[in-house]
Amino acid sequence: MPSPSVASQASSQQAATQFLNSVLSQRGPNALPYAEDVKWSIRQHLLAVVQDYPGLTAKTGTFTHNDGRASHLLKLEGTVPMFYQNVKYNIPITAWLLEGYPRQCPLVYVTPTRDMIIKPRHQFVDASGMVAAPYLREWVFPRSNLVDLCGTLSVLFGSDPPLYTRPSHVPARPPPPQQGFVGVNPILSGNSSPVIDTRPPPSGLVTRPPYSPPSGGRSGYASPPPQATPMSGTARPPTQGGGQWTDNPEEVFKRNAVKSLTERLQKDLASHNREVTGEIEGLFSTQALLEQRGATIEGGVRELGEEKEALEQALQVILTNSDVIETWLKVNDRGAGEEPADDIDAAFEPVDRFSRQLLESSAEDLAIEDLMYALDKAAQDGSLGAEVYLKTTRNLSREQFFHRATCIKVRAMQQQAQAQAAAPYARGGYR
Repeated sequence: MPSPSVASQASSQQAATQFLNSVLSQRGPNALPYAEDVKWSIRQHLLAVVQDYPGLTAKTGTFTHNDGRASHLLKLEGTVPMFYQNVKYNIPITAWLLEGYPRQCPLVYVTPTRDMIIKPRHQFVDASGMVAAPYLREWVFPRSNLVDLCGTLSVLFGSDPPLYTRPSHVPARPPPPQQGFVGVNPILSGNSSPVIDTRPPPSGLVTRPPYSPPSGGRSGYASPPPQATPMSGTARPPTQGGGQWTDNPEEVFKRNAVKSLTERLQKDLASHNREVTGEIEGLFSTQALLEQRGATIEGGVRELGEEKEALEQALQVILTNSDVIETWLKVNDRGAGEEPADDIDAAFEPVDRFSRQLLESSAEDLAIEDLMYALDKAAQDGSLGAEVYLKTTRNLSREQFFHRATCIKVRAMQQQAQAQAAAPYARGGYR
């Protein structure tokens, strides 16, 4: 019989399976914004991480992007275990699966409770709680998954815990400078005792007796450690009201806190100004590049329009010529069952006697050439004897020679006639 913990884990796994089957199968306006081809991978990732890390639960929620868009997305909420100094602690996290998941890495946040604070200047967690682990920066699908991500976070947080327990009996404000340092243990759940730094003051300083708060002071504050003062005989300046100088630690702390906060704000403002300036310069460069590409695209569109007009004109010319040819064919070509077609030789009419003689001689030359080709094929096939082939080829060659000579002579006479006709124009006789 299975133990209650195993039965509870199986029940949780079944509930997670039913929940994911329901939300990932929705269609229409309520559908989650994930691609259809990766929904099965998303389901498998979530089921695997819920099974290996029972402290995590798959849910849906509304995520607001930096540009103000709100999206209904899947998320993981719960705790990830870690081991610090051989003691197990649980870190509360929230992991959002963005629209591009699993090809896009999830967005992970550390979500401290009311009695926890985020460690300042943590290596992988910023002040807002967002996690920037190397595994997220090197996310590659399908090699990366949520189970390995949680394992990596457990190891990273174990080496450097991102959360501390907020002390309950230590002043919320730090003590004045050159006093004992009050710290807390990196505990993530439960209460912890403050650790007082009892190191001796720097050389050249002497301590005063411990300060006791007035009877009407706030309860719960611990007595501050001794305050160090310089060993010089110079008198302290009076206060603005003309009274004696006061060593009230609260006033000293207030001045130091305001000074420290002002310096931090100035540094943050200068860093922010540098970042904004760099972004603006990058945007200006992108704008110039986009304008250049826009001009190139406009020129290409203009050239394509001109080419389109030229093609349309050429198409009109082709259509016109096609109509002319079709009309000629309708007039001169007759189909089967009608009267015999006219003599094909009558379709072409030479302009003069030289042209007629040249046309006839060229036709005879080409006809003899075709006949000699046919005789050559017949001789190769063995259907024509060698004696007949040689005798016929000799006669045809003689006749072809005369026709070719006639063509050469007619062309020469045509050129001579054209030269004589153009002579008056060459001598300037045409006005």
